[in-house]
Amino acid sequence: MKHLHLRALALSLFLGLIAPSAFAQQIKFAVVDVQRAVMETEDGLRAQATLKKFFDKRQQELDAKQTELQKQREEIEKQSKVISQQALQKRMEDWQKQMVELQTVFVEYNKELQKKQGELTQPIYGKIVGLLRRMATQDGLDAILEKQAVPYMRNDLDYTDKIIQLYNSGAAGAPAGSGAAALPAAPKAAAKP
Repeated sequence: MKHLHLRALALSLFLGLIAPSAFAQQIKFAVVDVQRAVMETEDGLRAQATLKKFFDKRQQELDAKQTELQKQREEIEKQSKVISQQALQKRMEDWQKQMVELQTVFVEYNKELQKKQGELTQPIYGKIVGLLRRMATQDGLDAILEKQAVPYMRNDLDYTDKIIQLYNSGAAGAPAGSGAAALPAAPKAAAKP
């Protein structure tokens, strides 16, 4: 949510800075849901599958440990009337220590998952940004904005699907400026006064 406010502020500043010159020329822009574009490319879908396998394995480990701790807790409750207070206290302390360790492992797994997600998606993001630059140059766009930062826009200004298609067609792999990687014509962005 904080990023959304920062993007909206940046958009406001951008529009405020260019507004005086807007009367002299029209501004062309488009919007892209970059996160959706990254995750819906073929590479993004493969990254999600890899992350799911990674997550599922970790989740099974956590579930097994949690089940074990639940059984221990039930045993402690059953034996609470037949063992000494000192023995009961010792078992509860051991159980609580294991519970804290499980919570620590959960936090570590979450950090690992976020790191792995970054490793898998950062190259995709870089290629998407390269495509956006080339598309802006080719279509004469002054700006391509993050979709979440724009409270309203016409549907024809949304380039997200186009970027996903271009990425999947291999256009992201070709170096900028190579003739073979020329981008197909994108929908016309509206001019804004």
